[in-house]
Amino acid sequence: MWAALKDWAARIRRDTLALWFAVRDQRTPLWLRLLGYLIIAYALSPIDLIPDFLPVIGYLDELILLPAGLWLMIRFMPASLLAESRNRADNWIAEGQQRPRSRLGAAIVIIIWITVAWWLISIFSRTAAG
Repeated sequence: MWAALKDWAARIRRDTLALWFAVRDQRTPLWLRLLGYLIIAYALSPIDLIPDFLPVIGYLDELILLPAGLWLMIRFMPASLLAESRNRADNWIAEGQQRPRSRLGAAIVIIIWITVAWWLISIFSRTAAG
């Protein structure tokens, strides 16, 4: 079972990197690039939407949201472009290069946190006042 999980995690890592290459390629359809930028930015963000220190739910984004987004991207990616991008990702990993980071992804997560905090504060302040 552990071997299967390690294999799955390695495929997720490789496919995340492959899609990072694919969204930068002009042959990728525009709508898929836009969706891909959001998914890859979040996947490569140094900050999680749901912090991992929260029991159980802290890993939901890594276990459900990220694989679902990657699956969607892979499903609609042109096969030849996906194969080429996976090859580039395999070479990147074999060379031991650092995983790319996404400042955009971190900014998106921070904006979401601020928006949710503002929304909760406004709800609680209305409830307390009324």
